[in-house]
Amino acid sequence: MKVNKYFPFILIYFFVNSVVLPFGLTYTTLLAPLFYVWILLTRKKEILLPFLAILLPFILVQLFFTGVDEESYFISLLLFILVYISCQAVYTFFRVCEDPEKIFKRLLIINFILCLVAIVFYFSPWYYIFWIAQDYTKGVQEFRRLKLFTYEASYYATLFTPLFFFFFLQYFFRQNSIKSGWLLLMLFLPYLLSFSIGVIGSILLSCILTWLIYFRKLTPKRRVLNTIISLGALCGSIMTVVVLFFRHNPVLTRIENIFSGQDLSARGRTEDAYIIAGKILEQKDKYWGIGAGQVKIAGADIIREYYLYSPWHPVSIPNAVAETLVIFGWTGIFLRFGIEIFLFFYTRVWSNYFRLLLFFFIFIFQFAGSFITNIAEYVIWILAFTNVFKQFDVKTQQVQSYHPADLDD
Repeated sequence: MKVNKYFPFILIYFFVNSVVLPFGLTYTTLLAPLFYVWILLTRKKEILLPFLAILLPFILVQLFFTGVDEESYFISLLLFILVYISCQAVYTFFRVCEDPEKIFKRLLIINFILCLVAIVFYFSPWYYIFWIAQDYTKGVQEFRRLKLFTYEASYYATLFTPLFFFFFLQYFFRQNSIKSGWLLLMLFLPYLLSFSIGVIGSILLSCILTWLIYFRKLTPKRRVLNTIISLGALCGSIMTVVVLFFRHNPVLTRIENIFSGQDLSARGRTEDAYIIAGKILEQKDKYWGIGAGQVKIAGADIIREYYLYSPWHPVSIPNAVAETLVIFGWTGIFLRFGIEIFLFFYTRVWSNYFRLLLFFFIFIFQFAGSFITNIAEYVIWILAFTNVFKQFDVKTQQVQSYHPADLDD
């Protein structure tokens, strides 16, 4: 079997990108200088200058007017640049790769095998290799969630999302080469084991929004309609059984805690993140932010006082939008959303089901999690704004919607 020359780097990104490294640092960022040379040779175009031009006003204001701890500032600034280069490498890869579908399929199979291995390890003293044990919600302590070789379960679930949407659409449009039963097991097992409510909720919302937008095009498809009815009936039946006979289970307990405001993780990633961001900005420049790498310095006391943390407890803002607001101020927030909205229209995201699903997912998820140097988030943005898989174009599926196979299930 011929191995794609890019596949080793993809394996690093998907499976071991953060193994034994400090939080926020990945092997793809460490490889960024190599990627930079490859991008220049491949695209013959300078990529750093536009990014530095955008950063320059923030750097000037933050260095000369706001005031920063220069050591942490420039280290974090370097990390931003390395992450940007890594993102450009991902974009370049999708432009030059001839058959990304084969790579997606191999990743799916390897991931499924590792999930099965992880299930075996769950019952052993070495469970920590694949699982993270943490306080899942109020009343549920030391709950094990699948993370594979990433640092956290929700990050793993986010990482898997492009694969989920790709193969789920293949199933809907009868393009799958893997048998349907096995394919659905491969797709849903990672989410069942990771128990990432935020990721699952964002996926559901993105699916609902996409279906509503293309209701007339999607609903007549036999498999789409059957899946909606089957999933609705199955979920309704499961929820009825769970509520009546297994009410005190971890998932239902967490959902109840989220709606009652007692889930500390959900609050920390949403409401608390924005409250803390506002408090930190009050101490500095609300329009230009406090600067890269300054949350652990300028915001440390505020965060620890808010949560009653001990002096040595690590601090962060686990929310991409809130973190952007703190680091780059309201100017950075308007720039972030401006770029997202501009690229949505400029690249015509709505013209492709896969891209639209990814856009809705990550646009929603950025308000309730992630962090500003999260490469997994940026890969999703890149896939949303790049038409890699044209077989999911709305026009293409509209032509295929009258295929006789749609009459059978």
